[in-house]
Order: sequence, then structure tokens, then C-alpha cells
Amino acid sequence: MILFPAIDILNGKCVRLTQGDYNKEKIYHEQPIEVAKDWESKGAAFIHIVDLDGAKTGKSINQEVIANIARDASIPIQVGGGIRSLEIIAYYLKAGVSRVIIGTAAINDKAFLKQAVNQFKEKIAVSIDARNGYVATDGWTKDSTVKAIDLIKELEEFGVQTIVYTDILKDGMLQGPNFTELETINQATSLDVIASGGVTTETDVIKLRKQSLYGAIIGKALYDGNLDFTQLMEGEKNDN
Repeated sequence: MILFPAIDILNGKCVRLTQGDYNKEKIYHEQPIEVAKDWESKGAAFIHIVDLDGAKTGKSINQEVIANIARDASIPIQVGGGIRSLEIIAYYLKAGVSRVIIGTAAINDKAFLKQAVNQFKEKIAVSIDARNGYVATDGWTKDSTVKAIDLIKELEEFGVQTIVYTDILKDGMLQGPNFTELETINQATSLDVIASGGVTTETDVIKLRKQSLYGAIIGKALYDGNLDFTQLMEGEKNDN
């Protein structure tokens, strides 16, 4: 299982939000590129980046910052947040991003999603942010009437290969992931599932590994010191 340290960017800075609430922001570093270098030095094999401004506004506001990280990093990065055009996808991939994550547009613009998957294949992932089993959109500010499990089945038909599944009610709360929901989703799909939201302890990571997930994103627990990334990577080696 790949462990993805998360870098959430708001106004050009590395921050964390609680349950996606833009009024509950904590700044961790002024320079996201330095944070990326730090995770790389600690053994990260892949980095997860979210443009929080983009997720909220639909415009890739931090694209230059993210492109600089992609150019500087020697490990792959995946990027999400406000990606709603083929042009911005092409821009990120040209800058060296390995995987681009489509979120809100996967619900609101199916034609765009199909185009993106047809053109960029496995380099497209879809972020499914769910609250009580239903998909949320627009930086988690709007709830839809679409069930997450139904969307996942549709994504399989479109040719999507990877999804990032976030339980919003768990995100940033340091209370552990929604293991039951993740197990249900992983069993129901052939897609690669990346868990996001609530990963807090080493026990959480071990349980996710046992569920045979493709990956897990860790954010707040790393920045607040609840988890030591170097130790987690050692645990990964020992398990293998």
C-alpha cells in the first residue's frame, strides 16, 4: 500500500482544514515546495497535493506553485482541486505531475470526464468525497443526491482506474478512517482505491493495509506529530 503524505495548498501556503471547513484553517508552512522536499527525504514514494483554492472556486489558482513542486520533485505527485478543463490537465502533466485528480467535474460534467479519461488514460483519477455515503462537491460545500457506490460503478464503465475516497466527517478529526465504508467500496470495485480522511495512528495504517487498499493519504496526523512518516515507511518495509 502506498502512503501518500498530503500537501494542501491555500493562498500559496501549506495548510490543513478541519472537515473541509475553510474557516478552520491551520497554516503549517509558508513554502509548500519545502514541505514536498521534506516528505521526499523521509522516504515518500508519492505525494498527494490539493489546490484548496481551486477546489472551492473551480480555478487552478495555485497551479504555478504546484508545477514548481512537480518539476523539483524526483518522486511522482498527484494533484487535485478545481481541475475542470483538459488544458489544465495537460499543463500539469507537462510540468511533471504523474496523476491528475478530477473531483466536482466527475459529477457535474460527465462529458468532460469521459474526454479526460479517453485522452489521458491512467493519468486521470477521480476524487470521491462523501458525507454519509453521498457525494459532496465544490470543495465539500455542496451535497449531491448521488450515492458514492453508484458513482464508482459508473466510473468503472468510463475506464477510470484510480479513485481517492474521502469520508468528509472523518477528515481532519484524528478519529480514524471509516473502515467499514472503505471495505465495502474496495470489495465492490476493481478500481485502485486510495483512502483519505481520518488516518491517525499506526494501527489505522495497519488496518488499511490488511484491507488491501492501493493507497492511503495522511495529512493532519503527520503535521500535528501524531504519526512519524519515517517510522511508517519502516513498517511498510517490514510488512513486505
